[in-house]
Amino acid sequence: MRRFYKGADISRVQSVAEMAALARYRLPDFAWEYLAGGAENEQTLSCNESDFAKIRLTSHTLVANYPPELTRSLVGSASALPMMIGPTGFNGMLWPQADIALAKAANVKKIPFCLSTVSNASMEQVREAAQELDFWFQLYGLKNAQLNDDLLARAKAVGVSTLVITSDAFVVGNREWDRRNFARPRQLTWHNKANVMLHPNWVRRVMFPYGLPTMGNLNPYLPTYEQSALGAMKFIQEQLDTLFNWESVARIRDQWHGKLILKGVLHPDDAKQAVKLGFDGIVVSNHGGRQLDGALSSIEALPAIVKAVGGDIDILLDSGIRRGSDVVKAAALGVQGVMLGRATLFGVAAGGQIGVSRVLDILQEELSRSLNLMGVQRLDELSPAHLYLS
Repeated sequence: MRRFYKGADISRVQSVAEMAALARYRLPDFAWEYLAGGAENEQTLSCNESDFAKIRLTSHTLVANYPPELTRSLVGSASALPMMIGPTGFNGMLWPQADIALAKAANVKKIPFCLSTVSNASMEQVREAAQELDFWFQLYGLKNAQLNDDLLARAKAVGVSTLVITSDAFVVGNREWDRRNFARPRQLTWHNKANVMLHPNWVRRVMFPYGLPTMGNLNPYLPTYEQSALGAMKFIQEQLDTLFNWESVARIRDQWHGKLILKGVLHPDDAKQAVKLGFDGIVVSNHGGRQLDGALSSIEALPAIVKAVGGDIDILLDSGIRRGSDVVKAAALGVQGVMLGRATLFGVAAGGQIGVSRVLDILQEELSRSLNLMGVQRLDELSPAHLYLS
């Protein structure tokens, strides 16, 4: 793997893995581990990528190589690519105004962008920065019903088209790097404080002039002295409704009249229940390997879910997408598109909006090239017959 340095030209980065290497160089240890780490032994984190690698592609030769058609409908949203930028939190630790950089890159590429409840930029700030954006919003089930209602009202006010309910993180996974990096809650170890000082460019970008970024969506509900990323992390963990269940989801379905997606589905029975409750889509996801270690990878869980509800509901997938060929494999197994998480975060950590745009360009180029080499002209031609499954 080529080593990247401070002055690396992002336009020369050739893969998501190389962008990750550059991000690793530019981030202090605690921020990198937050971005790249998983739960416990990180088995699921590892399998998210390795299970994609086990799938082989068919290839037909002597097929005219026209530019393949890449447009896709993602749960009713017209997208220029079979991918979108999914919800991720605390991104301001990676780059200043990282959420806005992600949204702007998605807007330029004409793909949807989903903002997390625990974003550093507020939904109002994102809408102001990208007024034509196909804007989705991710919601956790919170104990305070009034807070939930207020977030929904704000989402409607800024023109959010699609609400994504994350269902797999009400009990926070065992992320052991948290215990390694923090001496106590919200207090880095001395080793990590020293490591931060070895990254002066990160300190200059992220910490000055106001310190760690605040949490835009949650600031109205936080005491002034807790309006920081670390303070909001404590608040959201206290607010997560561990009793949130299918009845809770049904109440949100009644409140929200836009499109509604359930994120965190790994079992066919849950997919069937989402269909019964009138969800417009589901996301097959294990939260990037950050929750239940030993859970199925998303791509391994996908076939049974497609068999159970394919054709009844739109299916998206996240976790483990690192190549355009991964998007091909997921589409051949029945998804309408993928949500990008770490791939675009590597880009924003390495270079803000320019880094995100470079990652999206790389994935688009790889996707087109893979389809051409397979002899496929359109995404909707893809099926399991285009794969060799081990």
